[in-house]
Amino acid sequence: MNIEIWSIGKENESFIQTGIDHYFQKTKPYNPVELVILQTPKKFATTDIEKTKLQEEELILKKLQAHHYLILLDEKGKMLTSPQWAHQFQQLMNQGTKTAVLLIGGAYGVSDNIRKQARQVWSLSHLVFPHQLVRLILAEQVYRAFSILNNSPYHHS
Repeated sequence: MNIEIWSIGKENESFIQTGIDHYFQKTKPYNPVELVILQTPKKFATTDIEKTKLQEEELILKKLQAHHYLILLDEKGKMLTSPQWAHQFQQLMNQGTKTAVLLIGGAYGVSDNIRKQARQVWSLSHLVFPHQLVRLILAEQVYRAFSILNNSPYHHS
């Protein structure tokens, strides 16, 4: 199963990218992971929240395919422990999921249409984090989940 982390926004600061690369490299022996940054063109910049969400929806829908299993990350989503993340990934692999997509929406969240298309909605925390930091946290949690599935000593329960 491929894992793709999709994130609306700008490219990562170098220190964030270094951390993401570190965890992707550690995850590579277990499972491929890719970060996809979805940038809205500057010409679409607006202060209208709904219009922004619709522009971001268009970017997401252009990329979303039938074989993608969409998991939305949202502060109101279901809180999972690291072992539960591992279990969710194992279930997806057992079901033959080709690509799991972990979506980090834009600054204002996602449109109702995208929310409806998500097969699951997960939360990392009750806290709100900057998008770039969420990308790094996700990279680490994906590595942690696969280290749990492969009985690596990385995760201490």
